[in-house]
Amino acid sequence: MDINNYINSGILELYIAGALSEEENKDVYNMMQKHPEVLNEVLQIEAAILKLTAHTAPKNTVLNFKPIADKIRKPNADAKIINMKAERLRSSWLSFTGWAAAVILGVGLLWSIQENSELQSKITVTETDNEFLEQQIQIADSDLKQAKSLITILRDKDILAIPLGGQAVSPEAYAKVYWDKSENSIYLDVQGLPDPPEGKVYQVWSLTLNPLTPTSLGTLENFTADDNKIFAMKNTNKSEAFGITLEPAGGSKSPTLEQLYTLGTVASVS
Repeated sequence: MDINNYINSGILELYIAGALSEEENKDVYNMMQKHPEVLNEVLQIEAAILKLTAHTAPKNTVLNFKPIADKIRKPNADAKIINMKAERLRSSWLSFTGWAAAVILGVGLLWSIQENSELQSKITVTETDNEFLEQQIQIADSDLKQAKSLITILRDKDILAIPLGGQAVSPEAYAKVYWDKSENSIYLDVQGLPDPPEGKVYQVWSLTLNPLTPTSLGTLENFTADDNKIFAMKNTNKSEAFGITLEPAGGSKSPTLEQLYTLGTVASVS
């Protein structure tokens, strides 16, 4: 899925507005967990909404009743007219003050609703941030445990370490194979390989030399996304050498020797 297309689809705005179904809300929540850029977009949208509502809130609204009061107090020569005007003004005053009180009450209610909505939004954002942080802590803890386990394996005295040197297509490339014969497995450190071009993938080969017979051990999927660049593979072969080639996505039945990036022999290990 293209994350940019997902973000631009408008579904995040509908999520924040509460216009999605329960299943769709779960899908958006899962996307936020998997993709930090989706979570960041949701936070930015919510921040923009909060900023907009803050700008539309009433600020120090003051109703000026002085001109009305001045008209009530204004003297007149005709006492009867004064009484009639006074009565009318009194009636108008009561109507106006009732209307004004209703307006003030309505504005207060709207302000309270906006404040409550803003508070709820902040609580939702905080809860999402906390859940995301907890997940990141769990991931970090898991990564730490895996790293410690890997270090223990690589330091095992019975593990064979076979360096793979760069070949003609990429002389600066390098890799290293850690072969655990007792477990029929290898750990491949390929930090020294460049990222493969789009549509291409690295493929690992176990080789016997006489006659030269390559056996595929598999491809290095998600190479670019893997920060550690360490891959585990099964190897039940009586390997005399290991090589890595660049192949079309999905791998090849036999190695493309013109795209041989690294090669190393087991016999060369002292």
